[in-house]
Amino acid sequence: MLVLSLALMATAQIQDPVKWSFSVKDLNETESELVFTAQLDQGWHLYSQHTDPNGPFPIAFEFTPSADYKRIGGVSEPKPHEEFDKDFNCTVRSFEGRVVFRQKILRKSEKDFKVKGTYSYQLCNNGSCIAPDDRDFTFSVKGAKAQLPAQGNIAEEQEPAADTAVASAQASEDTLAAAPQAPADTDSAQPEEKHQSLIVVFLLALLGGLLTMFTPCVFPMIPMTVNFFMNSTDNKRASRRQAWFFGLSIVFLFAVLGAILTLIFGPEALYFIGTHWVPNLIFFVIFLIFSLSFFGLFEIKMPEKWINKSDEQADKGGLLAPFFIALTTVLVSFSCTGPILGAALVSLSTSTTDRWVSLITMLGFGIGFAAPFTLLAMFPSVLKNMKSGGWLNTVKVVFAFLELAFGLKFLSMADLYCNWHLLDRETYLALWIVIFGLMGLYLLGKLKFKGDEDLPHIGVVRLFLAIIDLAFVVYMIPGLWGAPLKAISGFLPPMHTQDFNIERTVEEHASTIAVQPGATPDDLGPRKYADKLHMPTGFNGFFDLEEAKTYAKKVNKPIFIDFTGKTCANCREMEHYVWTDEEVKEILTTKYVMCGLYVDENTIDLPESEWVTDNNGRVLKTLGRRNLYYEKSMYNMNAQPYYVIINADGQVLTKENYKYDRDVQKFIAFLNEGLSNMK
Repeated sequence: MLVLSLALMATAQIQDPVKWSFSVKDLNETESELVFTAQLDQGWHLYSQHTDPNGPFPIAFEFTPSADYKRIGGVSEPKPHEEFDKDFNCTVRSFEGRVVFRQKILRKSEKDFKVKGTYSYQLCNNGSCIAPDDRDFTFSVKGAKAQLPAQGNIAEEQEPAADTAVASAQASEDTLAAAPQAPADTDSAQPEEKHQSLIVVFLLALLGGLLTMFTPCVFPMIPMTVNFFMNSTDNKRASRRQAWFFGLSIVFLFAVLGAILTLIFGPEALYFIGTHWVPNLIFFVIFLIFSLSFFGLFEIKMPEKWINKSDEQADKGGLLAPFFIALTTVLVSFSCTGPILGAALVSLSTSTTDRWVSLITMLGFGIGFAAPFTLLAMFPSVLKNMKSGGWLNTVKVVFAFLELAFGLKFLSMADLYCNWHLLDRETYLALWIVIFGLMGLYLLGKLKFKGDEDLPHIGVVRLFLAIIDLAFVVYMIPGLWGAPLKAISGFLPPMHTQDFNIERTVEEHASTIAVQPGATPDDLGPRKYADKLHMPTGFNGFFDLEEAKTYAKKVNKPIFIDFTGKTCANCREMEHYVWTDEEVKEILTTKYVMCGLYVDENTIDLPESEWVTDNNGRVLKTLGRRNLYYEKSMYNMNAQPYYVIINADGQVLTKENYKYDRDVQKFIAFLNEGLSNMK
């Protein structure tokens, strides 16, 4: 019996990769702090309350109203790990390891009382996700020890919307008693990942600094720099010492600016700058102004007094001279480096809230910017003959096109934030196609701007740049009809903002036609939930198992059950990489009755006759909770994707069910096993 019980335990598949503990910490006579502590198994993560609405389910806390206490603000959380997820097309914020959430309350009752509520969250690892399932919590809180202050003395923040969001997974206990206080984690991200990300930031900033060498504001500074160091002294050793000091001065100036940004803004404000509509709209206007300036409409200059004073100090010689030459270089180059550096800081602030990001960015940019000047200062005779010319105006106009195009990204962010629907995906793409198309014509000499020289012939460099640019234009055109354009998906508005999507149109058309041979739309009949739920493009099926069984008995085919979720990234990967294989698609669409059971669709309420009571006595009233309960109770599994093959009587036709595995041949073998056992 012992051996058999161990074997049964070994085959059980219900996953519970998180352990929760709850504790109460009294802060003073009238305030307490409720502490939620989650200990995640290695490889698993849960999602922040403030994850993008288009991303996975966030953790959510809902408190049962009570006259015994009042919440002070919302539930606080440590800083999450942030990463752009290509499957969700948004920044995903998650936690790993040990995570602590805190909620402050004002105790109103002098007697002991309990704080009750529910919490929900989604857990994922590299292979599967565990679907939503609400759980209860209970805190035992001591009564207030002193008279409460006046109502007006307590500042209560509005509860965040995330507190009532529906998002979930299974926790270890329904109700847990108070546990000893545990220290909070200040940051769930791994130190090594942070270190690597900052290195990437530094290298990208370094590259950006090097590229600004060829901007029209910076390149003209080369003759001035070379001339100064050629004539400053005949002593080579002193000249090189001045050159090093000159380069370090440039780095210092940029680093100081980075430190100021870090001290003034901090990570939260940088994130605000990157996401809120007001700063994004301001950045769009700035980019538009610089673009118009580069096109030749007007000229942007730093105040003459600043530059003249810097020049006066440079003329005094000594080590002060190279410092003020560096200052002059930085000031004069501002009109070109400003928008590039600003764009880098804003872009980085949307993908990370690390406090060091602005300082590292400015330091890397300063080193990249200073390196060419330092080398020229050390060896001024190398580029004596380097001359500026009409090609610099070409560089300026190309930058104008690029700034105009990239400025639309900021306008798009503001548009999405406010739901203006002014810059939907196809409108955005149309503007980019026109902008880059005109840039290609300019490179070919078909357009001419103020300051351009006559172009008797096209150089090889311009020709290849034009080819690359126009090829990019051709690449974008299918996006007007819904092509994913993965290479630039990070710049584009999300797909759901596109009015016409041929993939969605085909999917809607396919939903009216049964793909099984000999079937007609009447064979499937009116399917439940088909107006809200959809199979992947090219596939068709049911969303209610009883309907699928009825149809399967009619056509004498096995049923392919797909336990899936709307926000399940691994489910989308299986559909994209495995289901689209020609052999897999042919088997699924011609030899199976497909049934998609969404375990996270909790916006669809079931009629009372279809309500289910689970083992804990809870009544499950939504489609998603019922499907999840079915997966757990019948197949001892609570993760997705999960595939089961049954016949019309509900008998499983394979030795093992199929979990996340992108091996196409293994998946084909799984499907063929089901067909063989059906026969």
